[in-house]
Amino acid sequence: MKNQNKTSLTEPSNSSWAPSTEGYACWAKSIYIGQGVEQWRWACSQLLSWGIKTRSGFRVTPAVPVVPGQEPTISVHALGLTVLEPVRVIAVVNTEYRVGFAYQTLPGHPVCGEEAFILERRDENIFLTIRSLTKPSSAMPWRVLYPLLRVAQVLARWRYFRALKLKS
Repeated sequence: MKNQNKTSLTEPSNSSWAPSTEGYACWAKSIYIGQGVEQWRWACSQLLSWGIKTRSGFRVTPAVPVVPGQEPTISVHALGLTVLEPVRVIAVVNTEYRVGFAYQTLPGHPVCGEEAFILERRDENIFLTIRSLTKPSSAMPWRVLYPLLRVAQVLARWRYFRALKLKS
């Protein structure tokens, strides 16, 4: 299997991450999500088919597997509104012990930044890491709603971790 990376600030192919990007709120967290080959295969399949997003209440269009250069629109329905989040996949890693991808936001997204979702297998144990770089969008009304969007980000991350925690 192989790594395919362009310029990714969240570096999904690297096991360590020391962001030095000025102006972005940097965030990263890893949690244990399970163990064993069956759980690993299921989690990898879910991750590379956008399951981390769709199992968290988002919709991804088109619904095709993650590939570098892909520009899907992620959407979420909240408070009677549908929010569109255009993104571009900029890095994919797919090795025996590390699987993941990163996307950057595109114009029209409520925030500006990058997000990475990474599965790592350590012996039989499986960990999910999320890395994020975020700053306000330059577009209105998103710029003034940025503090509210950061709160929504916390909720979304909690849902991401639950999405792949146990095979169901």
